[in-house]
Amino acid sequence: MTGPAPQHRRPPGVNDATVEALGKVSEALEAVEAARGHLYAFHRLCGTADLTLGEGVDLLREAGHEQHAARLGDEMVGRNILEGRWSFQVVEEYDDSYYGPFKQLEADLRKALVEGKRHLFEAEMKERRRTRGHPHHGAVPGETGETGEAGETG
Repeated sequence: MTGPAPQHRRPPGVNDATVEALGKVSEALEAVEAARGHLYAFHRLCGTADLTLGEGVDLLREAGHEQHAARLGDEMVGRNILEGRWSFQVVEEYDDSYYGPFKQLEADLRKALVEGKRHLFEAEMKERRRTRGHPHHGAVPGETGETGEAGETG
């Protein structure tokens, strides 16, 4: 086989503009995925900070600083990061109101326009950029280059 695997081949009748447009939508979704990852990291850091702060408050108490421990514990331990929300609620709201709908709309668009195939723009870019016959430029795993023969890739 030479060229992309069947799941990465453009369906008949799909024009360049459609592939490019879907590539941009996919690129935008990738940015949303990255933002979601940062949001989950934020969630983890907020939780770690709150638990660590609780330990610090306990240590202040053990060190005899009850008044400082009480103030810090009462004002900061378990505090909302946004009005009425802990970080898990922010993550859930993002997932439900933005990430989930965007992911579904992108999948619906691909299904309607290109039989649901993913990464067509990138697969075609790979075909343009790879060096045929080079052992590390095969179109698919196990392919060594232009002839499509499997073999050692060095």
